[in-house]
Amino acid sequence: MSTQAFRGAYLLPLFHAIEQARGDGAYRQLPAPDPASSLATDDAPLGPYAGAHLIRASYTAGLAHTDALRRLTAAGEVDPSSPWTLLRGALENFATALWLLDGPGRAERRRRALSLWDEDMRNRQQHETDSGHQPSGGGMTGAQRRAEIRGIADRLGLPPLTRPGTHQIVLAAAPTAGLTAVKVGAAWRAASGFAHGRYWPNLRASQPRAAIPGADGVHTVALVIDEDQHRPLAEYCHTMLDRLQEHYAARAQAR
Repeated sequence: MSTQAFRGAYLLPLFHAIEQARGDGAYRQLPAPDPASSLATDDAPLGPYAGAHLIRASYTAGLAHTDALRRLTAAGEVDPSSPWTLLRGALENFATALWLLDGPGRAERRRRALSLWDEDMRNRQQHETDSGHQPSGGGMTGAQRRAEIRGIADRLGLPPLTRPGTHQIVLAAAPTAGLTAVKVGAAWRAASGFAHGRYWPNLRASQPRAAIPGADGVHTVALVIDEDQHRPLAEYCHTMLDRLQEHYAARAQAR
């Protein structure tokens, strides 16, 4: 479809925020936390598995997803699925960063960071097994790093590390951003449906534009984005981005 069928004016505030985070051909990174900050205190005993590394990486990934949609829109190359899938990625990224920043208490924030690192290294271990790759130069494998991460958690007396579920992260981060969890979760579900090529989102979150007859007599329905359904997802992304920037600044600066 073309931008003639997609106005998307509701995306402009989000796109403006993304443009403010660009500079000289790259995205402006969140600064490293001040050594005297609350965030640095959280991370002090975690060694290379600091929560700040994950927060900053999630932030940059969210910017990239959103900026990709901005560029597609500017080029007039908007299809019915990509706006959903790109903002889904951004929502997950911003939600993950907020979830790491604002856990209830230092022990829980450390547990969340180590749980996410543990999952990261579990995925690395899977890739190493599938590909037969072994780290060179005496580097640690994913399995060895998982053991190191769990050792840190044990020494700190943290509750057991658990695999973080994306849906649960989104629901937990929504109130931190002042949003209603169930509404954010509903938008995320629709976006995930598009990302996985499911049938139901086309009925729930798209608008039919035309029926195209086929040679076998079966009509194919041309669908476009239902802006009334997509708008909340864009607004949730924008709100989470704003809250993430604010909360990071507050926690990464020296008190």
